Amino acid sequence: MRRLGAMTAAGTLVAGALAGMGVAAAPAATALTPPVAMTADELPTWQTNGIVWAMAQSEGVVFAGGTFSTVRPPGSAAGTNEQSAVNFAAFDAATGAPTDCHLSFTIGPGSTATVRALAVSPDGDTLYAGGYFSSVNGVQVNSLAAIDIATCTPVASFHPGISATVRALDVTADTVYMGGDFTTVAGQSRRYFAALTTAGALKAWDPQGDEPGRAVQAARDGSHVMIGGDFDTIGGADSHALAVVDTGTGALTKAYPVGFFPATSVVKDITDDATGLYVANEGTGGGVFDGRTAFDLSDFDQRWRDTCLGATQSLAVYQTVLYSGSHAHDCSSMGAFPNQRRKHLLAQSVDDPKLLGWFPDTNDGLGESIGPRVMSVSSAGGKDYLWVGGEFTTVQGAPQQGLTRFSNGPDTGNPTTPEASAASLAAGQVKVSWQASLDDDDSALTYRVYRDGSSTPVYTTSGNSLPWVRPQLSFTDTGLTVGSTHSYRVSASDGTNTSPLSSTATATVASGSNSYAAAVLSDGANLYWRYDESGGTFAADASPADDNGDYVGGPSYRQSPGAVSGSSTAIGFNGSDQWVYSDRSHPRPAAFSVESWFRTTTTSGGKIVGFGNTTNGTSSQYDKHIYMTNNGRLVFGVYTGATNTVTSSAAYNNGAWHHVVATQGADGMKMYVDGTLVGSNPQTSNENYTGYWRAGGDNLNGWPDQPSSGYFSGQIDETAVYPSVLTAAQVANHFTLASAPADTVTTLTPGEDTYVNAGAPSANYGTSGSLAVRGSSAYLTYLRFSLPPAPAGQTLKSAVLRVMTSSDPTAGTNDTVSVVPVTGAWTETGVAYNSRPALSSTVLGTLSGATTVSTSYTVPLDVSQLGGSLGGSYALALTSTGTDAMWLWSRQAASQANGPRLVLTFGS
Repeated sequence: MRRLGAMTAAGTLVAGALAGMGVAAAPAATALTPPVAMTADELPTWQTNGIVWAMAQSEGVVFAGGTFSTVRPPGSAAGTNEQSAVNFAAFDAATGAPTDCHLSFTIGPGSTATVRALAVSPDGDTLYAGGYFSSVNGVQVNSLAAIDIATCTPVASFHPGISATVRALDVTADTVYMGGDFTTVAGQSRRYFAALTTAGALKAWDPQGDEPGRAVQAARDGSHVMIGGDFDTIGGADSHALAVVDTGTGALTKAYPVGFFPATSVVKDITDDATGLYVANEGTGGGVFDGRTAFDLSDFDQRWRDTCLGATQSLAVYQTVLYSGSHAHDCSSMGAFPNQRRKHLLAQSVDDPKLLGWFPDTNDGLGESIGPRVMSVSSAGGKDYLWVGGEFTTVQGAPQQGLTRFSNGPDTGNPTTPEASAASLAAGQVKVSWQASLDDDDSALTYRVYRDGSSTPVYTTSGNSLPWVRPQLSFTDTGLTVGSTHSYRVSASDGTNTSPLSSTATATVASGSNSYAAAVLSDGANLYWRYDESGGTFAADASPADDNGDYVGGPSYRQSPGAVSGSSTAIGFNGSDQWVYSDRSHPRPAAFSVESWFRTTTTSGGKIVGFGNTTNGTSSQYDKHIYMTNNGRLVFGVYTGATNTVTSSAAYNNGAWHHVVATQGADGMKMYVDGTLVGSNPQTSNENYTGYWRAGGDNLNGWPDQPSSGYFSGQIDETAVYPSVLTAAQVANHFTLASAPADTVTTLTPGEDTYVNAGAPSANYGTSGSLAVRGSSAYLTYLRFSLPPAPAGQTLKSAVLRVMTSSDPTAGTNDTVSVVPVTGAWTETGVAYNSRPALSSTVLGTLSGATTVSTSYTVPLDVSQLGGSLGGSYALALTSTGTDAMWLWSRQAASQANGPRLVLTFGS
């Protein structure tokens, strides 16, 4: 039972849970993603030197019981600054420090005393404590005691005889309900459940369980009691682990026969709010139920159930959220995280089992290494607090034993710093990608992208993330000057707290599409890792699907040269504990192609790329993979209850880059190496499970010619996955494009530039820092470049003129500016309007919309007109027919980088 006890008038209670009691709900915390209303920021709290099993609260005081002997301040190591606290301590809910209430729960020599259950009477006057002990502050008791809260003394007249440990308590105005290991109370038979008057007299209530009780929760209307534990029968009737019984007699009123919960699962905790009851389960062995179940109060029927694995020990409701303590390690059955490192604190809506964005964490700790064991919500000083006790010895990775607490605000935790990547795969564009940040109490965050050190973002967006789903977000920066280099940084904000800026991601703007990457994308890749990162855990996805990867184990970044000529770097894996996995889970593909480049000299084999059902560690389901045997041969395999493979006859561990593509569809399985089909298999099916694409290694147990290692030692590059079957022609084209010569990009500055002015027809402006264009009265600008010859084997693919408007307030223009060849003679220092050269009628390119000052603009030019002038001098003029002047920086400007540029791209 985890119902809230009495609170001061200044306190606030669970909204909804205490509706109708005249107490207002606390305002929602800021910077939290609703309905979460507790921050994940752990507060300074005193610690114990042992396990906290039980909690209750009253009027801003939190009572903790368990198996411990001392408490110490936050930050103090075990054995330092300790105060005696024998299995019990009372704390100020607001400060986390002990109060002056000291009780010692003890037992005779040869036994270990423990407090396992605490509950406060509805009037807030009495604390009931259950467990295994024989005295409290020297007053003789027998595993159950009543404590006068005002004086912090045991009630001497309350001493019913309990034959064994009391593990659960709930208190109404006139009754103390309890469950545990006992079989007699006050000398009378009571098997595992019993009720007493608040004065300690035994009542007739007798559910008659056949195994120990662990949880009791009385309905608020006084009509029923829900009980939980290890039992299989109540009153001789089949009701496993959970039952609803009559308040007066304990007779069974609603049964949950074995099968509702598996026989291997027991109930550890029950709590409630105004509309429902919530049950925590723990299981042992296979086929267990370890999660949480919600029941409607009207009929005690199930409202929802989650199926996370990792025994749930404790529950607490705050506002409309159910908080739980467990060691959840696998929630894949309900669409959340696969089997991985344990998460000990979770949150769900009382109306929906979906996990919410609240993930503070502890470690497993002492005892059974389960972590949290108990929760309690308390209020003090106008704030609400969620207290957690248990076996843990760390909270959020820092030392903190037995106790911790959280509040409803303020939220002070920053989101994690984004990891960003930038790449230019198309002319004039840079795609900036970053992995969504984590915030333990904010799943919805706002991201801002900053370019070239500016304090003003060029892009703002929002995105959701959870610890097991950190999707890639991206922004495509367009209209950039070919050949220019730009840097980007990204921040994440929860609305109140903002992360530091990401490390700088830099890209040089391409003049055209990377031919290999363009083919991969045009052929439909929905995952494309190019491995250009310089560190971190984020592997950017270049495909439109934004299916980023997560690096594990710190592989060797930026291995050069990569597999594709003139392109990206590769990633290096050590063959033992390094890999990359897709952040997003995927259903079984009916048809697919998986492609990668690799280079190795290993004789231990390993998986190059494949599909598995987990992200961390080794998968228990794994197929749709390409692996290398110890002798360097490649195997493509899928599983259908038996292994189905295609194996190469040749070995490929010769230290050279090789290209492998595996496909499966209606025409069966095929594997290509270096553009050529090396084998096929008619199998059209594969194993059906939700999984993750992984490169660098995973399980290979049971597969033919199983290598010494499931993990690949070598370099991998350009991994892509397609939701369709690539044709032989497409595969061959990819292989061919990878070795095509890289484009050559040349950026030219003008050897001469100037302008002429019809208003001053004899004036020369050859030394001016500015250039001007207007139709009437006329300004014309002239530029002369020395064009290089085309590199051997390449032709001119593109030409882009870049100009920048000056800082003059009138520098922008609403008119269209044309770029035309100059056919007459001129010199920078000699030309004036009266001696201006003749111009061609051919328009090489036009510029419109150049309305902003101090801004770079680009004009793509017709390469067919420039191609014949390569290796010689070429002059351009900028003209207009309108009346709105445009002012540009010239090559003589103070910042020469702002002057005109001509960017030429040569390629095959």
